[in-house]
Amino acid sequence: MRNGKTLVTGGAGFLGSHLVDRLLADGHDVVVLDNFSTGQRRFLEPAVTSGRCRIVEGDLLDPTSLRQALDGCGLVAHLAANADVRRGLDHPRRDLEQNAFATSALLEAMREAGVERLLFASTGAIYGEPTIFPTPEDAPLPIQTSLYGASKLAAEGLISAYCHGFGLRARIFRFVSILGPRYSHGHVFDFVRKLLISPDAIDVLGDGRQRKSYLHVTDCIEGMLRALEATPEDVPVAVYNLGHTESCTVDTSLDWICQRLGVAPERRYAGGARGWIGDSPRVELDCSRLHQLGWRPTRGIRESVESTVDSLLAHRWLLDARG
Repeated sequence: MRNGKTLVTGGAGFLGSHLVDRLLADGHDVVVLDNFSTGQRRFLEPAVTSGRCRIVEGDLLDPTSLRQALDGCGLVAHLAANADVRRGLDHPRRDLEQNAFATSALLEAMREAGVERLLFASTGAIYGEPTIFPTPEDAPLPIQTSLYGASKLAAEGLISAYCHGFGLRARIFRFVSILGPRYSHGHVFDFVRKLLISPDAIDVLGDGRQRKSYLHVTDCIEGMLRALEATPEDVPVAVYNLGHTESCTVDTSLDWICQRLGVAPERRYAGGARGWIGDSPRVELDCSRLHQLGWRPTRGIRESVESTVDSLLAHRWLLDARG
């Protein structure tokens, strides 16, 4: 990856702040665009002290903020999004506005600024409830089951069209759930917070047998950068699954969390194969396309879950930040 200035949208978030730190460590200058609706300023403290990170507080739907953030950048890592999959139906426009519309605005601003290179954080949720496991990038796309997945798929389509129409080059990543320090939402976060409040009982959405794959944030970022380096420049759009060869049930991950916390709660199951509308009972992605570029995860899922629990215990302010 050539040295230069990179814009990271959502750079104050969990994944974004880790990417910012990695880029700075590799000698790159960084611009962060974030509206701090869910991002944390504390996550950017190491970056700010480096003197090579500029923060633009603003929204992707604000043209002025976009122009300021893109100034002098040669690469954009678009990580900003509404990631609250579970509550998507409570706010039907939020995924459309923050994921699809915001991506459209960014693409047009990039075109006007002459910025041609893009990394995009998509999601394995675009596969809905697939019939092929592990699920490859070229699997038939089923009916969409979540507004989040649908909005990310729409964003992927816009990106592909801009690449073919205006000469942009994009690397799209379909993630499993990411774990690690600064983790701020998801089942490990929810279980830890609930068990610290009430260690004797825990409510579990679904039947606990949902099978999911997870990936540590450092492995995730390494995979993104490997794809950026190894994909030929003349490829306009490349799509990569980014996940783990391992998977576990929700019940198993809860076992690990309880052991880490030293509790043995009664488990109360809501029942059913899905935790909520749009929750896929099984998420296992085929990542052989990225494996062929020399990338593989270095941390197992259990280690990732346990290290996330340890980090939350060491930074309890983050548990309180969600109220």
